[in-house]
Amino acid sequence: MSSINAISFSSLEKVTSSLSCFTSGTIPRRSTHSLAVGLSRLKPGEVGASTSGQLRKSVNRPPTPDVVENQEKQPTLQELINIKLIESGEKERLMELLRERLIECGWKDEMKSLCRQFIKKKGRNNVTVDDLVHVITPKGRASIPDSVKAELLQKIRTFLVSAAV
Repeated sequence: MSSINAISFSSLEKVTSSLSCFTSGTIPRRSTHSLAVGLSRLKPGEVGASTSGQLRKSVNRPPTPDVVENQEKQPTLQELINIKLIESGEKERLMELLRERLIECGWKDEMKSLCRQFIKKKGRNNVTVDDLVHVITPKGRASIPDSVKAELLQKIRTFLVSAAV
């Protein structure tokens, strides 16, 4: 077990020292020697050869991100509201309220019966979940009672006022 720790510790030291040379801008002595030997073998005009005696900058460097790209990644108001709802736990409470209200008004039973009718019509072996979702979703959304929608909307507005989003 101690040999494993010694191996991982020495590997960690190597990684740390190689990273420190990049951050400090210096190259360790042994790297400088091997680099000089490798460069001396290059002929002028070959890739990596430098006629002025200095090393060329990396060609494969990733592009610097523009300020415009960073501005585009700012979350929208809808995303901000969703984040606040999730962080506070309010989204889960609203989902539970919606489930309760839909069961109380009979919406869930209505959707079950629509699914059963569709399955009987097409045949049990000829229906996939995707088929059910595609057929039932528009009907389900249209049949949600306005009172349930209004109650949820009021709860969301109350949350937004209290959270000051």
